[in-house]
Amino acid sequence: MKIAITTAGNDLDAAIDTRFGRAPQFLIYHSKTGAFSIQENTQNLNAAQGAGIQSATTLAQAQVDCVITGNCGPKAYATLDAAGIKVYTCADATVGEAIDMLKRGDLKPAHEANVEGHWM
Repeated sequence: MKIAITTAGNDLDAAIDTRFGRAPQFLIYHSKTGAFSIQENTQNLNAAQGAGIQSATTLAQAQVDCVITGNCGPKAYATLDAAGIKVYTCADATVGEAIDMLKRGDLKPAHEANVEGHWM
């Protein structure tokens, strides 16, 4: 399974970024191997609008199975949902802790956005 986690850091000890569309980058973790890579998201950091949709499209193209983020707006959620990507929200955790919570079943998939659009 490929898991994308919003973060500003470069490793599993980095904190989860609370923003989805405007997260500085995504750490993409491969659960079978434990390997991960960084997907930059700099094009969306200061986007006037559409950051969530574009970020969701980028992750769909990367063929991730799910996303762990602090918050996800309605347009980003709809785009992820249409691509079959599950969304999990998690706050106050490192990337590694969030992955462990997902593996244990402590995170439940969201069924809708948890913030309004243009949340920053």
